[in-house]
Amino acid sequence: MRGRSSAPGLGPPLPPCREPGPGSAMPKHEFFVDMTCEGCSNAVTRVLHRLGGVQFDIDLPNKKVCIDSEHNVDTLLETLKKTGKSASYLGEKSAQ
Repeated sequence: MRGRSSAPGLGPPLPPCREPGPGSAMPKHEFFVDMTCEGCSNAVTRVLHRLGGVQFDIDLPNKKVCIDSEHNVDTLLETLKKTGKSASYLGEKSAQ
């Protein structure tokens, strides 16, 4: 079995393995938020922008918010509840 040697004829050594960093895909968290109108989705947008460090998509017809963030789930859920709407965590959604 060969390792990462720099033996002649094998080409350049492979780069070292990297841990996921800020540029890598993070898991997305999906939440249910009881949104009924555009005003509700605007409230979600407002509280998430205030929190910072998030990327998100709002699916108003299905009352779902998908958030990509390094914040923990509890912080995200408490932030969504600041809209005055009921909110719950649906689970992790793999980034694609």
